[in-house]
Amino acid sequence: MQGASVFTIGELSRRTGLPVKTIRFYSDEGLLPPTDRTHAGYRLYDTRALARLELVRTLRELGIGLADVERVLERTETISALASKHVEVLDEQIRVLRLRRAVLRAVATRRSELDEVQLMNRLASMSDEERKRLVDEFWDSVTEGLDVDSDFYEWMRSAKPELPDDPTPEQVEAWVELAELVQDPGFRALIRGMGEGQAARREQGEDIDAFAKVQRDAWCGWSERAEAALGKGLTPDSPEGTELASEIAALLRAEDKTDGPEFRAELAGQLEAGADPRGERYWQLMAIINGWPPVPSQNAAAQWIAAAVRATAG
Repeated sequence: MQGASVFTIGELSRRTGLPVKTIRFYSDEGLLPPTDRTHAGYRLYDTRALARLELVRTLRELGIGLADVERVLERTETISALASKHVEVLDEQIRVLRLRRAVLRAVATRRSELDEVQLMNRLASMSDEERKRLVDEFWDSVTEGLDVDSDFYEWMRSAKPELPDDPTPEQVEAWVELAELVQDPGFRALIRGMGEGQAARREQGEDIDAFAKVQRDAWCGWSERAEAALGKGLTPDSPEGTELASEIAALLRAEDKTDGPEFRAELAGQLEAGADPRGERYWQLMAIINGWPPVPSQNAAAQWIAAAVRATAG
């Protein structure tokens, strides 16, 4: 070693800023074998060891474990491959931290109690696939064994909740509310009941698919008229309400049905189920979670339409 620059552990510590204890640990672990020793047995290190120590420090500061550092030093794994692997790990850690931050902000905003905090954290920590499965299970449950309007229900279940990597507290709250909604027995019974009604009418020979299409196509116009009536302070049993109810009944009445109190009551029941605010809330929450444009509320108009038809049933 004569003529070469050699350093004691203390000198390495001064040059690198690393504690002597840490350097000694790296040396004991085989990451920094001494170049030589003094007659008294003290470890000595050359400039190559100094460069090796700088590399070890850099990798450790980047959060890379000792086993991975050793593989790089032994050239059994490239730094590039190791970096790619750790980027994936860090990306997942960052995603989890962002989610936790959003949950905590939502907790602070809602002033949640302990039970709600636990629920929010559990639901928010679900993966996208777990969230989708929860919604799929809901639609499977409310349609199982029913002969319903397949196109409509496929469209309904095609929307899946997908929280972004950095969700806002509002998105976290919306997902928690949606998860609670699709697991609520009352909401499930409501949607299941609508499907059962469809299936029963189909069994009686009604063209449910055509019925549903006519209703969807005409709904915007009905809703605009109902909102205009609401704006004027008109009640569902007003002449305007009676006129709209008669138009709706004429459009939705099957050929083998007779318009009258019984039919109007049946139709009112169908419209009332569709006017339940929980159905609209489902789509508002889905829009918040997925970052879609807001879904404006039409519930007041829907309830006014149902009440107008109910008023003509006698």
